[in-house]
Amino acid sequence: MTINKTADGDALTISLSGRLDTTTAPELEEELKSSLEGINSLSFDFKELAYISSAGLRVLLSAQKTMNKKAGGAMKIKNANDEIREIFDVTGFSDILDIE
Repeated sequence: MTINKTADGDALTISLSGRLDTTTAPELEEELKSSLEGINSLSFDFKELAYISSAGLRVLLSAQKTMNKKAGGAMKIKNANDEIREIFDVTGFSDILDIE
């Protein structure tokens, strides 16, 4: 998995490519821990993400909880492919996350 970050003031976009699974989820989790200070708007761009496992979903849920604790904090998922959208639907994450 490749992680690319783009910061613009208090907004951060994280673009992921490859697979977000048991092997790569800890890497994203560490990246988020070190990157969310002062961030009120977090976006994930999944245009190049091929797969997400339950470990990846757990990292997204944790990030959503972190953003919910911030005054005016928001998190969005963008450009998810049909397979990932189906995973979000089946797991109920479509109801929890803001998916564009």
